[in-house]
Amino acid sequence: MTSRDGIDVHPITESEFADWTRAMNIGFLREPTLPEEIVDARRAQFTPGRTVGAFDGGRCVATFRSFAQELTVVGGAAVPADAVTNVTVAPTHRRRGLLTRMMARDLAAAKDRGDVVATLIAAEYPIYGRYGFGPATSATEWTVDVPRAGLDPRRSGPEDGGRIDLVDGEDVRKLGPELHERLRRELPGAVDRDELWWKVTTGAVRFHASFHEPFYAVYRSAGGEVEGMVAYTADDNWGDAKQPLNTVRVKWLTGVTPAAERALWHYLCSIDWVVKVRSGWRAPDDLLPHLLPDPRAAAVTTQADWLWVRILDVVRALEARTYQAAGSLVLEVADGDGLAGGRYRLEASADGTGSCVPATGSADLTLDVAELAVLWLGDESAVRLAALGRVREERAGAARQADALLRTSRRPWCPDIF
Repeated sequence: MTSRDGIDVHPITESEFADWTRAMNIGFLREPTLPEEIVDARRAQFTPGRTVGAFDGGRCVATFRSFAQELTVVGGAAVPADAVTNVTVAPTHRRRGLLTRMMARDLAAAKDRGDVVATLIAAEYPIYGRYGFGPATSATEWTVDVPRAGLDPRRSGPEDGGRIDLVDGEDVRKLGPELHERLRRELPGAVDRDELWWKVTTGAVRFHASFHEPFYAVYRSAGGEVEGMVAYTADDNWGDAKQPLNTVRVKWLTGVTPAAERALWHYLCSIDWVVKVRSGWRAPDDLLPHLLPDPRAAAVTTQADWLWVRILDVVRALEARTYQAAGSLVLEVADGDGLAGGRYRLEASADGTGSCVPATGSADLTLDVAELAVLWLGDESAVRLAALGRVREERAGAARQADALLRTSRRPWCPDIF
């Protein structure tokens, strides 16, 4: 696709990958040129037809990549998703419609493939709403002031009969995939992790010139089952009077039981010399603060939108998830790109299942496809969106009914960035 100003947008070839990688680094304000071995390692992410670049005079000036993903929805089912990442436009080529061209091409291909949704993690908030994406989950980071937490400094391990062991990257690659699968089957908003993810996170494959190996710890229940795992780093900071003032930073923590989460957080807060623990990105209703005797010791450091979703197939999206109550709702969905718009009747049964069909009767709610994505995983309130003018009630009480059907008891969360 060549525009009138001569900029060509096309799926790149392997021979263009190094130039594409340089353009991506420039867009993200990273060091432009990477060592050849790092570029070669990154070729493992290259998917023909789904790694796209914009070229001006033979030089790559914008980048875009998507890959196959599975997204867990409310109730535990997984739907095929088009995961969008590595989106950049060079500062010399902004406001020329390059992202719009690349996005339109990718979403049309995803629709043709049968993907139910597209997903991304937005570096900037204002960009992706115009393409039908809505912020469907959020994330929170806490900083724990360890001396204030109220934990017994004499503790030696979990009090439930379980144990915590330090392990290495090879152990993580063996034990981590099954543990994550257990988590994501129960967690709306979670996505799958392929073998490459585990190799990159443990340094077996290196995408960066400098890889700092983290510490890894595993929690095993009293029965010996692996129920939790954490990767973390620590700095080396000492005060003027020779006091240790070190901070642990959690890269990721997976717990499939509350006992595992409790044991791992207490472990991190018990490490000698550590006075602060940065939690990394967690669910906004994470248990962490209330796993401490003094929840105020865990202060919110950052809270922001996280996983953005773009619905491509309304019927399959609404039928894939489960519902909190029985009821019927007619939705008028607006989609300026013509991918998923229309009027749909959702029928939810008492057993939690739902059916969705095109409708001809009067709508109960009118909303943009981006707002439907915000409601779909159960994190947002239709009543709240109506108050903000982002959802319009066509029937009195319809927004409250939508909340009764769609909202979840625990908030959805995506543990990953991609």
